[in-house]
Amino acid sequence: MANASNQGPGRVLVAVYGVFAISASARSAVQVATDFATAPFAYTLSALAAVVYLVATVSLARGTPTARRVAAAAVGLELVGVLGVGTLTMLDPALFPDQTVWSGYGAGYGYVPLVLPVVGLAWLWHTRPRTAGTGTGRGASDHPAGPTGHDG
Repeated sequence: MANASNQGPGRVLVAVYGVFAISASARSAVQVATDFATAPFAYTLSALAAVVYLVATVSLARGTPTARRVAAAAVGLELVGVLGVGTLTMLDPALFPDQTVWSGYGAGYGYVPLVLPVVGLAWLWHTRPRTAGTGTGRGASDHPAGPTGHDG
């Protein structure tokens, strides 16, 4: 499939998501296992981020229509998460006595967590399947004038 999300530059995107899935999972596992009581809210969000990165990685790598929908949901959740957690860390730093991947909009990771979901959503949009026909996103048979394109 020429427009698959896992082809060409999509492979780089999958690789970056894979690195974040591994690093967020490792960081979260250590935080939860060694010091959960210190920052339960932050560490729970850190674990959530790890799951989101893992789901996004697998879904982007698969590239099937269902996987693309799952990837879009995961990457969208990631964007909401990094914006929400980033804002919360600015408004109420006491909630985050320790850093997470999304703290400060991903500052500890060079702001890649802020840019990555935007790139991911743009790539999914760019590689979306397009329907042939009217140019409206609908097939020719769905055109108000019918499949022939005539009014009468």
